[in-house]
Amino acid sequence: MAKTFADKVIQFNESLHYFGELPKGFQVLNPYMDNPETMEVMRKFYYKYYNDNTKRKFIIGINPSRHGAGVTGVPFTDTKRLENVCGIKMKSAYTHEVSSVFLYDMIAEYGGAEAFYRNFYINSPFPLAIVRETKDGKWLNANYYDEPALFKMVKDFMIESLKQHLSVGLYSSEVYVLGKKNAAFIRQLNDEAKLFKQISVLEHPRFIQQYKSKEKQHYIDKYILTLHNEL
Repeated sequence: MAKTFADKVIQFNESLHYFGELPKGFQVLNPYMDNPETMEVMRKFYYKYYNDNTKRKFIIGINPSRHGAGVTGVPFTDTKRLENVCGIKMKSAYTHEVSSVFLYDMIAEYGGAEAFYRNFYINSPFPLAIVRETKDGKWLNANYYDEPALFKMVKDFMIESLKQHLSVGLYSSEVYVLGKKNAAFIRQLNDEAKLFKQISVLEHPRFIQQYKSKEKQHYIDKYILTLHNEL
């Protein structure tokens, strides 16, 4: 029996490991290894929205946060929206993630989760959470581009991840990248690996929610207008 889109994504997530080097003070968190329920809810999500062979457009984030996909295994989806919007309850964790708020407000205006996920797939070039240690010993979210040495160490893994994402059934003619700084690095990867024909850039949900919340409707409209482009 042919594998569905969901089967391929689940298989990708189940086999996710980063064995490469990291600069001192950085760690990679693998939510699928750290919490058995993450694997369970991730499977439920993809079988609910992606259990078909429909080709989808690709939206690229940065890397999962500890409170969003770092817990649920679903990009830009905290436990609140996983339960309230997607109807999938997570018992072992309760998280609120700023980016998730904006993304799901936009999804609601787009026409709801079912309509949105039928057309789009979201993931990250570095699909695992990265944390860095502060001077006082706390661990905070980090981005793959926070230090040149970090980007250099994870670059090949990111190119390979993007190729694997594309192979599940995504259009490569245009890709939507969240965050202007993120886009600069994705362009570097694309120059090297020739993955996408066109890169469209949208402001990152976290940036909008934190710094542009009064103009939120403007950004929701911009997202919907951009994402409705015909490939």
